[in-house]
Amino acid sequence: MIIKKSRYLLLFLSMLLAVGMVMPLAASAEVVYWTNTKDSDGYLIWTQPAYYPINIIGEDLVAPDAKDPKITKASPMQNPKDIFIDSKDYIYVADTGNSRIVEFDNNGNWVRYITVPESPLNKPEGIFVTKEFDIYVADTGNKRVVHLDRNGKLIKEFKKPESRFIPEGFKYDPIKLVVDKRGFLYIATLGGYQGLLELDPDGNFQGFYGANKTVFSALDAIKRMLYTKEMYANEICKLPGSISSVAVDKDGFIYTTTAGQDIKKNQIKKLDIKGLDMFATKDEYTSGARAGIFGETRTGDQKYVAGSGVTTPQLIDLCVDSNGNITAIDSSFKYISQYDNNGNLLFFWAGPSSANTTQLGLMKNPIAIDANSLNDLYVLDGQENVIQIFRLSEFGQMVNKANQLTLQGRYEESEQPWLDVLRLNSNFTPAMLGLGKAAYKKNEFEKAEYYFEKGGNHNGYSDAFWQIRLKWFQLNFSWLASGVIILGLLFYLGNRISRNMRWRVRIRNRRRSTKPLIVQLRHMFYILKHPIDGFSAIRYEDKGSYWSAFIILAGAFISICITQLFTSFTFNSIVLHRLNLLITFGQFVLVWIGWVVSNYLVSSIYRGEGRFRDVFIGSSYALAPIILVGVPLAIISNVMTNSELAIYNLLSQGLAVWTGLLFFWKIQSMQNYSVGETVINILLSLFAFLVLLILAMITIGLSNDLLDFIIEIYQEVRLR
Repeated sequence: MIIKKSRYLLLFLSMLLAVGMVMPLAASAEVVYWTNTKDSDGYLIWTQPAYYPINIIGEDLVAPDAKDPKITKASPMQNPKDIFIDSKDYIYVADTGNSRIVEFDNNGNWVRYITVPESPLNKPEGIFVTKEFDIYVADTGNKRVVHLDRNGKLIKEFKKPESRFIPEGFKYDPIKLVVDKRGFLYIATLGGYQGLLELDPDGNFQGFYGANKTVFSALDAIKRMLYTKEMYANEICKLPGSISSVAVDKDGFIYTTTAGQDIKKNQIKKLDIKGLDMFATKDEYTSGARAGIFGETRTGDQKYVAGSGVTTPQLIDLCVDSNGNITAIDSSFKYISQYDNNGNLLFFWAGPSSANTTQLGLMKNPIAIDANSLNDLYVLDGQENVIQIFRLSEFGQMVNKANQLTLQGRYEESEQPWLDVLRLNSNFTPAMLGLGKAAYKKNEFEKAEYYFEKGGNHNGYSDAFWQIRLKWFQLNFSWLASGVIILGLLFYLGNRISRNMRWRVRIRNRRRSTKPLIVQLRHMFYILKHPIDGFSAIRYEDKGSYWSAFIILAGAFISICITQLFTSFTFNSIVLHRLNLLITFGQFVLVWIGWVVSNYLVSSIYRGEGRFRDVFIGSSYALAPIILVGVPLAIISNVMTNSELAIYNLLSQGLAVWTGLLFFWKIQSMQNYSVGETVINILLSLFAFLVLLILAMITIGLSNDLLDFIIEIYQEVRLR
């Protein structure tokens, strides 16, 4: 009974200790009014505004009265879905709620409504206009795409094509489309997970283009390994994300967005002729594409939605301007993010508008975007039923000029424009990277190394350091080689000469310390050579103690800190000036205690023979490789580059495997388990640790609610 109560007490204490491991996400009520970008850490840095709002159009639309055409009445847009700007900068809006297309001139003045009287539109959601001013409309309600001439007269309609290659259950509900220079149509359909529907000018099916891949989680992978075919067949089918929008640039490249709560990567794709994502392969200096991650947030932006989990950016529409910059709309956080044509972040801005007012520069529900020939951005607000216009500021123009030179490979010419940008914003990441490339091109490798580190580009930093290292070797190789040979000869001769001298004999025959603590610490090296016998000695021969365990734990923590602080920037993703050693210490302690308690409780229930003391001390000794390998690896990394990445990974992964095996042998020997029982014990311990973490989260939630309740009562009493 006492043993059971002690276990429950340990479980409760561990739950309280685990509370510090979870940091609640706080939603920010602050509104972003101006452009911003992120530094190399991923932290927000406010910048000069790259775009500023200049106008709102579409507020005062009117239409002739049906009874008396001479009389006009207000006719605002209702639930508009798409916007397109043609080569003359005329604006077309798919006014879905009114089943029409609204056309404005290049000054934002209303021109006409396009309704196709001979075959009326029904809730159109997509619009595209060619250079010849032919109009293509995704007439969603009628399940067709219509081709109109410049006067709005019907030329052709594209209904669901007939082909044996189209799945029988395929639903043809066009929502967005583009037309290439050949007249081929690329149509995004509602829920169409197969990709864009490609039709030739005659409407014949050519194939599906740019399909997304199915996203599988770790849980799905476990299910596929453990479930039988019959069990897995009963699972809900996982399908790829459907394309939400499509755009084409002046060079004919097609871009798509994919939105969905499960979609974390590759929300923006730049497709080649085969329909493959060109952003999937980063160039040698790309930092903004970040392995296909698009959509920007600030610290504290994330919010939790019941049933959906943590809200993530949802990119629902995009456009490509004349500079090749990609501008996307995030429907989750109401942000507009702009990237260059390599997928590198330039800036993002805007934010949610107040629910009761219309604010210039902020939007309630941005739904579509396009750019005119001057690179002004036109953002369609689906709730306000208006279009907001954003114009490049002087800062934005400077960034575009410098970035275009960089993208064209004219690095030396881009140096001065980037310096001008830095005068306005000394922390602008793209400027750092541009200056790094310029310095590298001019063989100023020390300067390039500095800028690449400031810009957070690990590959560029490694390449610059490789050149510095090569130059150093070329200048000092003769001295270095001679020194190694001389030291080697001196060591060999000294060893031969002094082998039988008294002082060498005394060193060899010296008495080992018999102090218990020294013997216990020395036992750590015995465990590395004979792990099973070594851990058994801790269990049955008292070769370990709490004091030795605490010393080894302190050494492991110091080694982790040294690794974080002194690993080369080439291999270190931790930002030093953001590193808080107190937080690191708290996480280390809480994770450690959580593991020890979980493993002890599981072992006690699952026929284990080890005591809490054995679990605690043995787990400490299993961390020995972190001390013996982690620190030397961190030091050696400072003379390595990406050319030696395989060696670095081998050593770091070997460290992890070695530590994991020591934990495995510790559990096996101390608890007297078989191999299978040890595996089950580890899995159950990890599960118990996860339960403790969940309990900690629940405790935090309840504590916060209780605290808020007490504060509200106090305020109520005080005010009364």
